[in-house]
Amino acid sequence: MRMKAHGPFSAAISVEKGRGRVPVIPDIKCVSPKEGDLLRGRAPVQMAKDLVSWGAPVLSVVTEREHFGGSPELLQAIAAQTEVPVLRKDFIRDVTALRETVDLGAKAVLLIAAHVDEGSLARLYEEAYHLGLEPLVEVHTAEEMAFANTLRPRLLGINNRDIVSLERDSGGPERTCRLAEGRPTGGLLISESGILSTEDARQAVLAGADAVLVGTALWLAADMGSMYQKLREALRHA
Repeated sequence: MRMKAHGPFSAAISVEKGRGRVPVIPDIKCVSPKEGDLLRGRAPVQMAKDLVSWGAPVLSVVTEREHFGGSPELLQAIAAQTEVPVLRKDFIRDVTALRETVDLGAKAVLLIAAHVDEGSLARLYEEAYHLGLEPLVEVHTAEEMAFANTLRPRLLGINNRDIVSLERDSGGPERTCRLAEGRPTGGLLISESGILSTEDARQAVLAGADAVLVGTALWLAADMGSMYQKLREALRHA
């Protein structure tokens, strides 16, 4: 299968890399099944706008409601009030959800290998592109990585934590280190979840990640803006 052309989300990541920075993708997540309430009285739309002002080239928004406290309406508001490409993170299982994702204003969508069979993943991958969405294919195991290679995704994510257990485990960048060598050539690799410090971020990048997606560590920081800048600076020369 031939790798698809760049879309707005991957293009923004590539532009940031071209400036000599490893992109830090903020994850707008209201609740962590492991850590509980992350907002702590803060308005997520305003925080998304602040993150863009601090240099975020793209945003990730969790819309899953039951376990992560998100909503489609949250994504729609953030997409409308920021000027960067937005990724929708949810348990996407059918084309109806892809069409909804387009209507909400997202430019990319997460497709989780652990939550659909291989045939469904391949169909959703192709349909996402047909609808104008960039799919970020997420893997957690070597077997899932092997199947991802057959799709040759422009965007590939390694989830350092186990989404099947709702990321309640203690996984970290070591999983990126183990799986990165099996990545498809030519695409962008994103290390997701379990990035709790600048050292974690550097470890993921040195293993081959082109970008890191960070959520909980930002929301738990005493000063989110300072934490975001520390991550960006730590990765400048990684």
